[in-house]
Amino acid sequence: MPVDESVKIFIVEDDPTYLKFLTHVISLNPDHQIKTFASGKDILDALYEHPSVITLDYSLPDKSGEEVLKEIKEFDPNIPVIIISGQEEIGIAVQLLKLGAYDYIIKDEETQERLNYALNNAKKNVSLVNEINTLKQEISEKYEFGNSITGNSIPIKKVFELMKKAINTNITVSITGETGTGKELVAKALHYNSPRKKKPFIPVNIAAIPNELIESELFGHEKGAFTGAITRRLGKFEEADGGSIFLDEIAEMDLNMQAKLLRVIQEREVTRIGSNTILPLDVRLLVATHKDLAEEVKNGNFREDLYYRLLGIPIHLPPLRDRDTDIIILAKHFLNEFQKDNNLHGLKLGRSAQEKLLKYNFPGNVRELKSIIELAAVMSNSEEIQEDDIKFSSLKNEENFTYQELSLKEYNDRIIDHFLTKYDDNVMKVAEILDIGKSTIYRYLKEKSE
Repeated sequence: MPVDESVKIFIVEDDPTYLKFLTHVISLNPDHQIKTFASGKDILDALYEHPSVITLDYSLPDKSGEEVLKEIKEFDPNIPVIIISGQEEIGIAVQLLKLGAYDYIIKDEETQERLNYALNNAKKNVSLVNEINTLKQEISEKYEFGNSITGNSIPIKKVFELMKKAINTNITVSITGETGTGKELVAKALHYNSPRKKKPFIPVNIAAIPNELIESELFGHEKGAFTGAITRRLGKFEEADGGSIFLDEIAEMDLNMQAKLLRVIQEREVTRIGSNTILPLDVRLLVATHKDLAEEVKNGNFREDLYYRLLGIPIHLPPLRDRDTDIIILAKHFLNEFQKDNNLHGLKLGRSAQEKLLKYNFPGNVRELKSIIELAAVMSNSEEIQEDDIKFSSLKNEENFTYQELSLKEYNDRIIDHFLTKYDDNVMKVAEILDIGKSTIYRYLKEKSE
């Protein structure tokens, strides 16, 4: 809510003279909608109207200001409550501020000035809270299953079933799959569809953090804990408290750090580097890797005890080549999203473009498909994306063409063509490498030219 929008301010004051004074002061701003109350019961009965700010007299006839403040905060902790009191005892002010009062103002000659200042800041706070809540709602809607993970193939339906089982529990989820299959997207969907969705989602890419910094990054450090630690720093686990932490590329963590992570997971507590204070944690753990963790354990690269701690509900994301019925669904989804984001309209995916997409194996998976579609949308010169608008990475296509369903002769021709390109049409060299006769290559060239 912007500061200059109309806000509802409830005044709670049992002294008629002082009530008149407060009403006058607050009404000087024409954007204020004012409602007055003379008792604690009256204001508590009116909380369903969701006031923007409440000014609360500390001494009421039926309830103490402390009692009323507690009940307001139980109803909605985000409502700013400004206490206005004749009590000048510091202990009372401190206690009320600890209970969540936004400000404590003494009834004296400076009341008007302090009240205006407090109201202005409180309204800014309300605006910020509303913006944050709106953003959280938008993010939650974005990561609803139907909006974030698209498809109706059998492999992806199995993923949906496992995700639904994981949502309402705190069990660790281990997400595996090739690069580009959408592991972080699944992690976000799990978080934003869970009871923790209003708390932080903290992603951490283990592979992107140097080994010497990862402990500080995850667990935090105190000022002076090591050279360069000029200030206290909260770790990612602390930042995620109450919410979820997503450890991507977990297989890249070294064995020493794995042991420290295992202890944090087992004890549900963390200690910053350079501190003796133990901090309890309430964090949902989500991990991902493109590697086979069981194989990493066998090879001595990953701790077996940590492996079993992290396994939880295993969700494997199928590569896009195994989700053939989803390719066009996803392509159309990405095209629609791109048009919305770039104020484009009416662009469709032509039949020839769809057929070309279905013949490709997508080594970069969903991420690659998204890039291909976005490029095609930019390059298209008509209202329909055609086959020529669809551009693949030639290197990846050559390395992975065996995933396509071709005849043996078509595969042979592609192999010959690949090596002819690589060796500048040196027929003798290609014949030697492939251990075939030169006549086979010449025959292929003749057919290609016809």
